[in-house]
Amino acid sequence: MMETLSSEFSNMSPVSMGVLFLRIFGALILCGIIGLEREIRKNTAGIRTNMLIGLAASVFALVTLQMLKTFGDADTTRMDPVRLVEAVTSGVAFLAAGVIVYARGDVRGLTTGASMWVSAAIGLTVGIGMWSVAIIATVTGILVLWLLRKAEHAAGIKGDGDP
Repeated sequence: MMETLSSEFSNMSPVSMGVLFLRIFGALILCGIIGLEREIRKNTAGIRTNMLIGLAASVFALVTLQMLKTFGDADTTRMDPVRLVEAVTSGVAFLAAGVIVYARGDVRGLTTGASMWVSAAIGLTVGIGMWSVAIIATVTGILVLWLLRKAEHAAGIKGDGDP
């Protein structure tokens, strides 16, 4: 009985426990940066939402890696890791649609919804260990959210009150 319980909680992951923690907390930090920008702008999906999206996406990626390792025998199991990307993107698209509002002829929340999608992508890339892609995506996402807003304001495209 004790041996069964011990084996249940032993590290069976295709990555070491250190890498596992690094990937999960890395997703939280990188997606938290995206969420912080949204939080500063007082948008509905801020730090916690983006961190949770990144956490979920990285966990789904790690689970998929484990499934490929455990059940990846091509003779007995047909696995398609691309389904992971499809499932995460459609799930986050559902959440993002919830923050998009059409009121008085104006659409609001599109950028926040898009930032949620970016957080999911960052979480997935961290979960499978593609750190360079995740870091570049985070930096690029912040540049798009922050720098382009500044350019829009400078060009008079958007006012100071616009998110």
